[in-house]
Amino acid sequence: MASNRLLRCGIVAVLLVTIAAASAALATDANAVAIAAASITQAELKNHVDTLADDTFEGREAGSRGGRAAGNYILKALEAEGLSPAGESGTYFQTFGGSSRNVLGFRAGSDPELKEQVILICAHYDHVGYGRANNSYGPTGYIHNGADDNASGVAALLEVADAWNKLPQAPKRSVLFACWDGEEAGLLGSRHWTAQPTVPLSRIGLALNMDMVGRMRNNKLEVLGMRTAPGLRRLVSESNLEGATIKFDWALKADSDHWPFLERRVPILMLHTGLHEDYHRPSDDAAKINHAGLACASKLAFRLVVQLADGPSLPPFRDAGRRESPQTAAWLEQPAAQQAPRFGLPLKVEPGDPLRITLTSVPRGTPAEKAGLRAGDRLLEFQGEAIRDEVRFRLQLLAAQGETSFLIQREGIQTPQLIKITPVGDPIRVGITWRTDDGEPGTVIVNQVVYGSAAEAAGLKVGDRIYSIGGRPFTTESEFVTLLTTAPSPLAMELERDGQIQAVTLHVLDEPPPAE
Repeated sequence: MASNRLLRCGIVAVLLVTIAAASAALATDANAVAIAAASITQAELKNHVDTLADDTFEGREAGSRGGRAAGNYILKALEAEGLSPAGESGTYFQTFGGSSRNVLGFRAGSDPELKEQVILICAHYDHVGYGRANNSYGPTGYIHNGADDNASGVAALLEVADAWNKLPQAPKRSVLFACWDGEEAGLLGSRHWTAQPTVPLSRIGLALNMDMVGRMRNNKLEVLGMRTAPGLRRLVSESNLEGATIKFDWALKADSDHWPFLERRVPILMLHTGLHEDYHRPSDDAAKINHAGLACASKLAFRLVVQLADGPSLPPFRDAGRRESPQTAAWLEQPAAQQAPRFGLPLKVEPGDPLRITLTSVPRGTPAEKAGLRAGDRLLEFQGEAIRDEVRFRLQLLAAQGETSFLIQREGIQTPQLIKITPVGDPIRVGITWRTDDGEPGTVIVNQVVYGSAAEAAGLKVGDRIYSIGGRPFTTESEFVTLLTTAPSPLAMELERDGQIQAVTLHVLDEPPPAE
């Protein structure tokens, strides 16, 4: 997937990026999307969760009296939003296994051609009823209300449907809202639908599953499946305007309703806020829901589906995503080996004008040692100028070419000495190394930040994903190198860190160090 090779300017790159990041004008403008997203409120989410997790639904076991009552509640909510029936025989229901029912509603897209493509957003609404030894962590025999699992996901879905209704114009592609039954019994509802789809499976461009999104802790949201199509991580991050800290989980398991779609080579994403001590226990009650976190996840899901429904094209299924694992991520994101120091000047810097700069040691084999520098030497001048700014001085050291001069003061010797040193390696302008891979087109993944560089001064970190320089995106590795090496200072970068889009500014040194 990725391999390192040394480039000029101290940069490592791999594997040319071949797919551009999708961007185009939306059928609905950003302001309209923001207004619609704002309609997703904590109060409305709470109302849905409180209703579905009430004792009157008796834990919503698939096919039970409470489960059917929950299905009827969802039916009325979809009807109220004006969604078209997408079940069997012109109804909202798809029955299976005797008395279990999926509940499905449809909203057509606005583009005459693209509306044939469908984004599916789904959540299971069943839980485990009164709990048995095979589906509960106990105590059994009591109502397991499943507020987080998965009244929270259904509430999020219903609020996304409501926000969709508030857009002044429908996005280009169609959306299918699906509430599955029988998930707790083995993904029965989603497996039944993918085997007997009420909308041709070939029309489904992506399936977004929401399962247990109501217990956000420390502002963290988990996202799975971003490797099943190129560019999904970026779409998720661009939808994360509430600023959740996102853990992109590379592990894919048959533990929720995304799995039947993955088996059929449909790109998937799943939102999740993590397991907890109330999982499959009677204590998973509505009072424990984090409504602010649930609203954050719901708004992200809404914006994400709008992006997918309105984009110029849908990303294709990526087979490699099924084989990748957290170990793949660890390999891809591992820090690169630190490069050898250009001079070998470990420094102690004390304030003053000029600065008081003293060598703390002189590593063996470095240009500094070969030039005769010693620990305790004080640096007075570089290239004939007094050193007054530490950041600028370190940038000058990295950017230096050819023979350079230092004026030093050595203890016991009254007269300052002039020392000439030729640094090793190529000049460094920015100070990063990176990798790219085909799962994240139009992106580079930082795997080293050189000490003392412009990148370090700007706060870049290993693992950051860079999306643009100077407001200009790139589609290939060579385009990125061109931007990185030729764009004038300051360099404005857009990057992603933990699912949050950030802007940083790098002040690079474009002029050479002063001549002696």
